[in-house]
Amino acid sequence: MSFWNKEIIKSEEVFFGLDMGDNSLKVVQLEKKGKFDAIRSFNSLRINANYIKEDQIVNKEKLVQVIKEVIIKSEPKKINTRKVICSLPESKVFLRLIDIPIMGKENIAEAIKWELEANIPLPIEKVYYDYQLLGAKENKQQILTVAVSKEIVDEMMEVLEMSGLSVFGLEMESVAVARSMVPEKVESQSTFFVVDIGEDKTSFVITEGNIPVFTSSIPFSSFGITEAIAKAFNIGDEEAEKIKINQGIEHSFEKNSVFISVKPFLENLSVEIGKTVDFYQDMVKNSGKIEKIIITGGGSNLRGLNSYLTTSLSKEVFLGDSWINLNFGKTLPIITKEKSASFATAIGLAMRKNKYGDNC
Repeated sequence: MSFWNKEIIKSEEVFFGLDMGDNSLKVVQLEKKGKFDAIRSFNSLRINANYIKEDQIVNKEKLVQVIKEVIIKSEPKKINTRKVICSLPESKVFLRLIDIPIMGKENIAEAIKWELEANIPLPIEKVYYDYQLLGAKENKQQILTVAVSKEIVDEMMEVLEMSGLSVFGLEMESVAVARSMVPEKVESQSTFFVVDIGEDKTSFVITEGNIPVFTSSIPFSSFGITEAIAKAFNIGDEEAEKIKINQGIEHSFEKNSVFISVKPFLENLSVEIGKTVDFYQDMVKNSGKIEKIIITGGGSNLRGLNSYLTTSLSKEVFLGDSWINLNFGKTLPIITKEKSASFATAIGLAMRKNKYGDNC
């Protein structure tokens, strides 16, 4: 099972990206119009809480129905292929950066297998795994390894095939998010911290260049922010979402009623980001100083969040741009920049074709 972008997809092949989360499905298909990129089709649908729980598929038949619906109802054009690249839930993937003595290629695979057996909580025969050589440091070969339970992969493959799809690839959420958020032309020694605030959890992705080398997640969610605002103002979730996006916490934090309603959530988020930065930089010692913190995902649309985090972390925090590696010419993308944040993973999956992600 290959997780990295090796030459497994021919340039003329057409496919779309499917981001499968606990609470929603998102699809994106890109296409070329001359030398420019274009969004052919996209859509998002909510998932019943009983279909996927904690990244585990629990109702295959119902999930298949939603997958078919999200594809059929995609706009502005219909998705014109059954070939799909689907996201693997980050919580079910074991990503490890390991060092082994420099050795011949014929011995590397066996050494990696031994390291994986010692560093993942599942027997090696129960996982699919892959690896990528990153280079040598201090007479050690650095290798990025990834492993995922065969049960998770096989169940996902079954559901996608039951949906009438041809599975072209399964890819870690972190790889897809990095592809859409981290500039394509970036030095390999540059280190980025992407904070993906999703509907049910927040994922942390640290990359060296375009390659994720550390991932983790916390139970901080975009929906939790919306729910807190709704409760504080005694309004519905839809109205609370509008307040989050249009008003937010942009002005005078302490006197802002929206800020007061979400303050405990934001303080926790800031603490967790700070702890993760410290942990990673301690782990890599003097190399790997984090140069840029980027926030994305639906929760990043809380107006003023990047300013708050910049102040609380004493590090500049930027709003991510899902279109940074795409060229739309003078045409504005049909998914707005604000809305595109919640599509970051699906966009990254759809970008895997051609030049999009050759370095990732």
